[in-house]
Amino acid sequence: MSNVIRCTAQKLVLCRPAAPAALHFQSYVTRAHPSPLPTAPIQDALQRLLSEMDERHLHRLQRWENNKEKRVNQRSAYLAARGRPTHPSEEEVRKEAAEKEYRRMDESVEVALQLNLDPRKPGQALRGSFSLPHGNGKKFGVAVFTDNMELAKEALANGAVAAGGASLIEDIKNGNVSLSSFQRTLASPEMMPQLSSIARLLGPRGLMPNPKLNTIQPQDQLLETLEQQQSGISNYRTDKEGIVRIGIGRGSFGVDKLMDNVRELMNEIQSVKPESFGKGKKGKGGSAKGTKYYLKAHLSTTQSKGSVLVDLRTIDPTSSFFMSNPQ
Repeated sequence: MSNVIRCTAQKLVLCRPAAPAALHFQSYVTRAHPSPLPTAPIQDALQRLLSEMDERHLHRLQRWENNKEKRVNQRSAYLAARGRPTHPSEEEVRKEAAEKEYRRMDESVEVALQLNLDPRKPGQALRGSFSLPHGNGKKFGVAVFTDNMELAKEALANGAVAAGGASLIEDIKNGNVSLSSFQRTLASPEMMPQLSSIARLLGPRGLMPNPKLNTIQPQDQLLETLEQQQSGISNYRTDKEGIVRIGIGRGSFGVDKLMDNVRELMNEIQSVKPESFGKGKKGKGGSAKGTKYYLKAHLSTTQSKGSVLVDLRTIDPTSSFFMSNPQ
């Protein structure tokens, strides 16, 4: 009996069709099931953006050199037709063009971080400030509100665009001091009731002093905070879609310095993570288990044609691949 079973089993094995060497399935891609977008580790994404910057620089430098003669001829013809005796001659125009070099634009690098937050819910609207290890490459004009006139004079001497108390508030009301002349404000606590009269002017522009941004300081700390604000301390806040957009430096920083700035940024965002976030059902301890805090992250520069989608594993401080290459 066992011999019969053994023979039958051998026949079945021989009759069974051979498995194909490789199976190829067509991916199921529709509008409801789009194909996943390619992502890049943070270091590769930064290197790609910096390489694109170099390519744009070389392309524009070549155009600058190729069109130099054309620019000289156009300017010489214009000065010959409409110039005055005090204007430079054609020889001086050519000498100036030969000495003048192409000036490279130092583009800014920006991170757009989409978080699983609903700013309309309490506790999910993030806002704060922090210092990047290498700065963000920007300088800001700061207005200081204080009723101490000696302190106001010191603030002006240290680079403040405007400083003062009630007189400065009146100048802003009357338009004598333009709101576009400064990008940030500082105030001592006793000045806050007086600032309510211009809150409608400062608030929509994001210029109202706020304790979350550390822009309300005692008088003995105003000058130190003024220096920090001028040197480019970074402010962040979530928009209505839960996205944080913040500059992390300039292209001239290089990959290593930009990586340090990204590391500091992500540690800051992780440190202010709300206990309850997301749109799913909440558990007893806050958010439901498995709810993602980081949804997407994009890197872009001032003149890049698009953005680079970053692999979230490489920028999530809780990941084992944080600031490294998973491969």
